[in-house]
Amino acid sequence: MGSKESGFDVVYRGETRQWIAPGTYVFFQRQKEHGGGYWLGQVYDDWFGFVMERPVSLREGIHLLLTIKSQEKDIMKFDDSMDTFMLKGE
Repeated sequence: MGSKESGFDVVYRGETRQWIAPGTYVFFQRQKEHGGGYWLGQVYDDWFGFVMERPVSLREGIHLLLTIKSQEKDIMKFDDSMDTFMLKGE
């Protein structure tokens, strides 16, 4: 379901993937017997990091990924150089 542009993939019950690009967000569908929903995490070469500590719906997970993507743009605007560093006293 996901695509390269969206930055996520969906692995439905019974499906497998031979390889997932590092850094990709992945939804793994849970069995209905275990409550359904999806585990959402990010894949790297040697580990899988959960984005949420609980199962989510696709809608909730995609909304969260859109929020993360919008904040990634602002991270690059942060200036932590020593020239602009200032402690303010009260």
